[in-house]
Amino acid sequence: MNRWLALLPLAALAALAVLFGVYSLKRDPQVQPDALVGKPIPELSLPRLDDGRALPLRAAVGQGEGPVLVNIFASWCAPCEIEHPVLVALKGQGVRIVGVAYKDAPENTKAFLGRLGDPFTERLVDRDGRAGIELGVTGVPETYLVGADGVILAKHTGPLTPESARALLAKGRR
Repeated sequence: MNRWLALLPLAALAALAVLFGVYSLKRDPQVQPDALVGKPIPELSLPRLDDGRALPLRAAVGQGEGPVLVNIFASWCAPCEIEHPVLVALKGQGVRIVGVAYKDAPENTKAFLGRLGDPFTERLVDRDGRAGIELGVTGVPETYLVGADGVILAKHTGPLTPESARALLAKGRR
């Protein structure tokens, strides 16, 4: 009888493994949480990278100025470095991009932008990640398309490619 009781935790662990395995097989890995799509951009203020003065994110996006991209990035993020030329090209096409440095030291962010170029119209710092929580960031890089009315129109998770950037911007023209 004691032997069966000793095997009970092992049986429970095996049952949990089967349960998680079945869940994994039915889960679509392409589904991304887009909880804020269709809602106004959160009311939060972040320090500017240049001078440290607080700026409301809504003011950085600018109400009534057409669709704007809000890009969450970090100097320590390899995929952010991969997507950076796409952001620079978008800036060259006249796309406004607000950059939010996520959990990054300002001096590292400045070095990153100095080395790769600065595609941002505003550069904000989310040193402790609280803005990322408000925005629903699941990892960097992430890019949000914000309409002229301040409503989040779409979200892209992962590095932008020229194709995904076109698709994201097209959602602002509908």
